[in-house]
Amino acid sequence: MVASLARPGGNVTGFSSLAPELNSKRLEILKDAVPKLARVGLLLLAGVGLADDLQLKEVRPAALALKLKLEEIDAQSDPKGLESAFQTARQKQVNAIMMMATRSFFAERKRIVELVGKYRLPAIYSQKEFVDEGGLMSYGADYDDLFRRSAHYVDKILKGTKPADLSVQQATKFEFVINLKAAKQIGLTISPELLARANQVIK
Repeated sequence: MVASLARPGGNVTGFSSLAPELNSKRLEILKDAVPKLARVGLLLLAGVGLADDLQLKEVRPAALALKLKLEEIDAQSDPKGLESAFQTARQKQVNAIMMMATRSFFAERKRIVELVGKYRLPAIYSQKEFVDEGGLMSYGADYDDLFRRSAHYVDKILKGTKPADLSVQQATKFEFVINLKAAKQIGLTISPELLARANQVIK
């Protein structure tokens, strides 16, 4: 969509949430939270090519480096499709769940969190809104900060600056949130060291 981050060219600019790059960090946090973790179920939105490809390029090598078996599971974002994906995860004997950062999964966050609880699996999400719905952990860009910063770009563009002349900025603030209530429900003990790294701990 842009020629480069520094010089976008064309008529598009904005802010990057670093979604693909942060997947490796999420895997690392998941392994720290579940010390005996060996097999992670990675939910992929069926039929989304480029978005998943970019994220998979980051997460596959990270799983290898962490000595984790990554089970890639295609999922539809409707209730029946999500239930089927979690049944597949159980068949593949995964020890935890992670998913690609997509709008469709975000829209179904309440249902996804319910399924994670039903199957008693530790999970990490890309946005804190999943934790607000009762999810275990999230790590990702601070979207409130990104939205505030984007308002300055809107102001500049309305005053005549061309988007091509505004660099694509990357997220600089990140949030790590842990929900101890969710941990208790699945019988998971979060170490004091991991809790100390969190920006927010929900009790």
